[in-house]
Amino acid sequence: MKHGFASRAATLAIIGSSLLSACTTLPTEDPYRLYRELMPESILVLPPVNESLDVNAPYSWLTTATLPIAEQGYYVFPVAIVDAFMKENGLPNPEDMHAAPLDKLGEVFGADAVLYVTLTEFGQKFELLSSTTRVNARAVLVDVDTGQEIWNRTLNHADGNNNGGAQAGLLGSLINAAITQVGGTLTDRTHDVAAIANTQLFRSSREGLLKGPRHPGFAEQMEAAAEAAGTPEEAGTAGTADTTDTTDTTDTTDTTDTADTAEPAL
Repeated sequence: MKHGFASRAATLAIIGSSLLSACTTLPTEDPYRLYRELMPESILVLPPVNESLDVNAPYSWLTTATLPIAEQGYYVFPVAIVDAFMKENGLPNPEDMHAAPLDKLGEVFGADAVLYVTLTEFGQKFELLSSTTRVNARAVLVDVDTGQEIWNRTLNHADGNNNGGAQAGLLGSLINAAITQVGGTLTDRTHDVAAIANTQLFRSSREGLLKGPRHPGFAEQMEAAAEAAGTPEEAGTAGTADTTDTTDTTDTTDTTDTADTAEPAL
């Protein structure tokens, strides 16, 4: 009886170990696979939909978005021209622009991809002893030809200003907070913080946009992805198959037929 119990326990332990091993070796899906397959060269950035309380948020954000996307290796259509063109053609606000048919945007502008952004929070928030500037956004990049989403990211960025805390004392903190609030009202820091947030949004090495065709590191990035996916091995196998086909053709046909047969394989 004891031996039977021990045998079953050993069997269960082996099965559990096998299942654990199988779980740990499952390949993880590459979130950038489709992005690389449909790699855009040009991006149309639409004015963002504004869900924040700041009425100036869309265009304050928009003026800081072009540079980090361009630095990432893409051609970015001039945002001021795009905005003016859309308004002149019956799309007066970002909501209407986002609802425009994707194929029409591609036809008019010739863009490879369209970037849709929603601002969920934007601006300064003053509290008793501190102030915080927030830029929270959701971004989605869509391929024009296929209509497929190739990248998306949500960014919550906050830039705080602590006015002394315990070291300055309560009275000193209140005075500093009042000065900061008056200064912040006169010179809003949100625009500068938006530039920092957009750099993080688009140029993050882990979650940002891939390096585009105009980036110096584009080829290296694509080669590294191909090696990780095992493409070189697949290419080698295909080359072996082509060689075998050519050898067989040479044995059974004349020189003219061999050349005609080899063209489709190339």
